[in-house]
Amino acid sequence: MPAVSDSAELFRHVSAEKSEFYRCIMDVFAAAKRQYRLQLRPDEVLGEARWLDAPPRIEDVNIALGQLAAWGNLESHPDTARVSSLSDFYRARFLYRLSQGGEAVEAALALFLQTLQRRAELQTVALEYIASRLQALLALAGEANADVAKIHETLRDLVRVFEGLAENAQAFMAGVARSIELQQAEAIAVANYKRRLIDYLERFMGDLVRSSDTIARHILALEPSIDALLTQVAARDARDAAPGDAEERADAQTLHFDAWRERWRGLRGWFFRTGHEPSQAELLRARARSAIPQLLGAIAALNERRSGRSDRSADFRMLAGWFAAGSADRQPRHARARRPTLALWGERLRGRRRRGLKSWTGSHGKGCPCILGRRVDDGHAAT
Repeated sequence: MPAVSDSAELFRHVSAEKSEFYRCIMDVFAAAKRQYRLQLRPDEVLGEARWLDAPPRIEDVNIALGQLAAWGNLESHPDTARVSSLSDFYRARFLYRLSQGGEAVEAALALFLQTLQRRAELQTVALEYIASRLQALLALAGEANADVAKIHETLRDLVRVFEGLAENAQAFMAGVARSIELQQAEAIAVANYKRRLIDYLERFMGDLVRSSDTIARHILALEPSIDALLTQVAARDARDAAPGDAEERADAQTLHFDAWRERWRGLRGWFFRTGHEPSQAELLRARARSAIPQLLGAIAALNERRSGRSDRSADFRMLAGWFAAGSADRQPRHARARRPTLALWGERLRGRRRRGLKSWTGSHGKGCPCILGRRVDDGHAAT
């Protein structure tokens, strides 16, 4: 087993200085692996790679291949097929292929990229397939001579589809709140997305209600015979266990039965309540329903922000109108009410002149440097 430090060397090309150059080369070897090609020459790598810029020199490709081999991503072997002279024999020529560690790194990076790019889906087709597999399993259970191979195949298909449904549903429940944070989007894009998402959720909830009822009926019909079916499948799985005595074979069969029984319990918990806890289908349906008001709330917040933007020039015009309305021919109580305010502004103006600061009254129409909702104290805004 390789050491942790040696395994870390396999990822050096991802963070190296010429990481993009190295990735172009490794993509060629990953494609060759998918095409069942055993090994590549440097000139083949040079011709097949999708370089980001102009193609490099063959010398640079040779240096990069040697570095990838030193890190453990590639394995090199002498290339003697093209030797036609003694000088060619002594010239270093190599064939390259992915090493075991390089294959593992490429598989991990491909899975990582696929996971990042995957969008959560609410799979109504998977619900239909689960119902059809349960119906087929119910028919096999009713046969006099049960075909264990068909039962095993049906259960494996059922588990595979159900795991995909549960995984995508979990991703949807975790990411639906992030997907409706649209406050920064344009109004037209928000409206279009709202319409598509609401239609999508309503269609899924309708299909989930209809399919859940059918699936629940099939599960209840299979309950009396499911343990016998799982026992037969577990015995078939135990045949692949390593040779051993009778006790070891029995233990292997028990392990397989417990694993199948746990999967069946998980499938049942998706469509039936467990104690006081609601079923997973009910939780998913509730989460899908709650996404609609969240989306409508996001749109309402967007409209409120768009309509509530303050117009500073309009605020200053209104403020100027208030000052202009305070003429001297008003009632004395208004004049007495204004007199402390005018005296305060006069005192502040004289203080600014003593300190050598420019008066805002001589700013040639730039306006009063006051901010609504705040006090202005000697040219500084205090909140």
